[in-house]
Amino acid sequence: MADLFADDIPPPHAPDAVRENAPLADRLRPRTLADVVGQEHLTGPEGAIGRMVAAGRLSSMILWGPPGTGKTSIARLLADAVGMRFHAVSAVFSGVADLKKAFAEADVAAKAGQRTLLFVDEIHRFNRAQQDGFLPFVERGTVTLVGATTENPSFALNAALLSRAQVLILHRLDAAALSALLAKAEDLEGPLPLTPDAREALVASADGDGRFLLNQAETLYAARIPEPLDPAGLGQFLQRRVAVYDKDRDGHYNLISALHKSLRGSDPQAALYYMARMLTAGEEPLYVLRRLVRFASEDVGLADPQALVQCLAAKDAYEFLGSPEGELAIVQACLYLATAPKSNAAYAAFKSSFKAARETGSLSPPANILNAPTKLMKDIGYGKDYAYDHDAPDGFSGDNYWPDELGPQVYYDPVERGFERDIKKRLEWWDKKRAERRES
Repeated sequence: MADLFADDIPPPHAPDAVRENAPLADRLRPRTLADVVGQEHLTGPEGAIGRMVAAGRLSSMILWGPPGTGKTSIARLLADAVGMRFHAVSAVFSGVADLKKAFAEADVAAKAGQRTLLFVDEIHRFNRAQQDGFLPFVERGTVTLVGATTENPSFALNAALLSRAQVLILHRLDAAALSALLAKAEDLEGPLPLTPDAREALVASADGDGRFLLNQAETLYAARIPEPLDPAGLGQFLQRRVAVYDKDRDGHYNLISALHKSLRGSDPQAALYYMARMLTAGEEPLYVLRRLVRFASEDVGLADPQALVQCLAAKDAYEFLGSPEGELAIVQACLYLATAPKSNAAYAAFKSSFKAARETGSLSPPANILNAPTKLMKDIGYGKDYAYDHDAPDGFSGDNYWPDELGPQVYYDPVERGFERDIKKRLEWWDKKRAERRES
């Protein structure tokens, strides 16, 4: 399987007849590193890859980036640039036997003075034990490993492998890079049957994926459309692309982080954008609602006590209405949180009070606030001199409620925003009354 995969993609030096029969994306694969678009920060003279090629020696690396950004092409071109033997395996199709074969062949080549670049596509699909199998061959220099992954290496690869390979990040292709790819396609196949606006729409629909863009262009060429399509016509002709979003990895965590921080920063427009990104990509609406409920307590708190009520009501509304009608309730909750006054005082109080509870152990409350259901308890002072607040002036006794060994503490410190401004005034008034009682 490894050999089949290695031969599946025509190398940059393949005969023209072979390349002409390949899909457009393969025919337009760059022939040199200088032809790679959108990754100049790596392949340029000052980039990590550019510097290694100039030095004529490669170190093992992990190419991390979205689909269609050139990871496979760069790996092939790296081998050509430094005169290394190229061997490719795919973690999707290959197993331990394929890896053993690849290492054995690389060992034979090394004895003959030929270095091997082992390209592992979708390396994150190998389990941790299989990843450990690379280590001795990388350490001995039997192979120079170039792994490609769309997953965050911090999560997808084990620490031992990461310590032996440099992680290089490929960018999603921007509009300029994608337009340059389309220009190459048009140099080869002729003008696309699109209006200028439709051409821009096609570039935008690629979502940074060059291979997807060229596949869509090839579909347009094959259809032999007589008149240029406008954006609406293009949308009808091509299937809508679903946004790239991995609910188990980066897309999930990056977008929920962006949503949370946009809400915290009181930017309702950005919050709506990231929430819409998640929902349109297939995220479970109840997950988004759970995060909104958490935000209501963590970042709004008592600055606006209605925030939590709004989020729970949105959850009920979504469960009652379902999708898509119920998603409007999620939007409403999102907007409420983004525009509410913010306070993390409740969250800070949660952390500090729980920390104190863990550290102080089993300190007894003061005797005056302990119940005394038996005569013995009364005799030893339980409940003695307890002040019933409803009988006190202003409904406030100012009694002591803290363990003697601890004394009064401050965990909750409300801010001067929203409803907490009123809470702060109450606390200050109660503190003043307590001070007066101590002095009397």
